[in-house]
Amino acid sequence: MTDKPGNVPAHLRDAILKEFPELAAARLEVLGEGWDSTAIDADDELVFKFPRHEIARAALVKEAALLAVVRPALTMPVPDLCLHDGPPLFSSHQKIHGQHLLSADYAALPEVARERLAAAIAQFYAELHLLPVDRMTTAGATPIVPWQSPAAMRSAALPALPVELRHAAAEIISAYERLPADPLGMVYGFFDGHGWNMAFDHSAQRLNGIYDFADSGLGSRHQEFVYTNLISPDLTERVVRAYEVHTGLPLDRRRIAILTGAHRFSELAELAHDTTHAPAMVQAAVEWLSHGPSRG
Repeated sequence: MTDKPGNVPAHLRDAILKEFPELAAARLEVLGEGWDSTAIDADDELVFKFPRHEIARAALVKEAALLAVVRPALTMPVPDLCLHDGPPLFSSHQKIHGQHLLSADYAALPEVARERLAAAIAQFYAELHLLPVDRMTTAGATPIVPWQSPAAMRSAALPALPVELRHAAAEIISAYERLPADPLGMVYGFFDGHGWNMAFDHSAQRLNGIYDFADSGLGSRHQEFVYTNLISPDLTERVVRAYEVHTGLPLDRRRIAILTGAHRFSELAELAHDTTHAPAMVQAAVEWLSHGPSRG
């Protein structure tokens, strides 16, 4: 749901200029019009986020509080959110320059760039996971949103898949249902490490920063490593190896593969009847069934 550049609603422009009158002559552009927020760019230097409903408003307030604790503990650049009461309430932060990192982009990277990227992501995860759970709970962290149940995956996701892949999918769902508690415990983590939340400098082949902590929270350590599979299983394997070196903790690749499949089927189950988004969810599930599990 991306709006046209420059098409900034008048009431949002007025709210920005009330707090930032020095931007009267700035170029304001809508970066994206999502389900939860409207993001606006000012001269490619500042980003403003306007929540679209009360749930998003509360999430933005929580995200700012979490980042105030997280940011000083990280080597990776992340947004320094400043809240403005308005009305309407909105946030501002210095833009972290870079573009999304998609599968095709990653496939074009040379070996040295892939290793550098994996090392940066692994360090980001390791530093996040060192933050004490009780401290992050006090800062406002809550358990991450649970995925759809195995029953929902079977009833809604399986029928949407090609017939020849349903048996393999059913086996992954059953394996997910049988998974014991994470042997490496619960952590505060990002749990959204896909390429749409990355600011990647394609010319320098370097990750400049990570943003959007709205889905961060308390969850199982292994689940953190699911989301880079949306970029490439090769990247996930490299991140896992670098994380193991960084922390000394052995990760269970089979568990990560099962969780990845469950994540794909959960998203498909949730959106199976959404004609706009279901095809992409089916494609993601099919790609994982066809290529991903063998790497887990």
